[in-house]
Amino acid sequence: MTLETKRLLLRPWEESDAESCYRYASDPFVGSIAGWPVHTSVENSREIIKTVLSKPDTFAVVLKEKPDEAVGSVGVFPTDAPGAEGESEIGYWIGRPFWGRGLIPEAVRELLRYCFEEKGAQRVWCSHYIGNEKSKRVIEKCGFSYELKREMPTLVDNAPRLTLFYALTKEKWEESR
Repeated sequence: MTLETKRLLLRPWEESDAESCYRYASDPFVGSIAGWPVHTSVENSREIIKTVLSKPDTFAVVLKEKPDEAVGSVGVFPTDAPGAEGESEIGYWIGRPFWGRGLIPEAVRELLRYCFEEKGAQRVWCSHYIGNEKSKRVIEKCGFSYELKREMPTLVDNAPRLTLFYALTKEKWEESR
């Protein structure tokens, strides 16, 4: 399945995306702030595409003007927010050359539509580690409201990091459209 916005295609990851994935995910300013280790090689990115990014509801972010280059990722997965069992959370990252262009908020808005209209969600979550101001800004732009904080381990070193959780209800989403 492919989702589409004004400027983006959100499509399944392919092994052929390994080079572009590595190009952007090897940047220490991208993965470390999001809590995952930087990619170390094209082969490492290919393996992550196979094992992580190929999961259902995980999409490569592709600019319509450059349809052969994945520049980031967005996805929907079960949340770890306390008291929200069975609910979905949206996660994302994008390569540094594309920061500040509103691409991830555009992608997240489409995932919200997908969650509420196609998956039947009543509430969707989003979170970021403390200090990740760019991720926080995406969350604010997309209308999420702060709910709670919790220590969560990172994929980098399994060390706990304070994580802020935000939620958006279907009702609030519909009102804001």
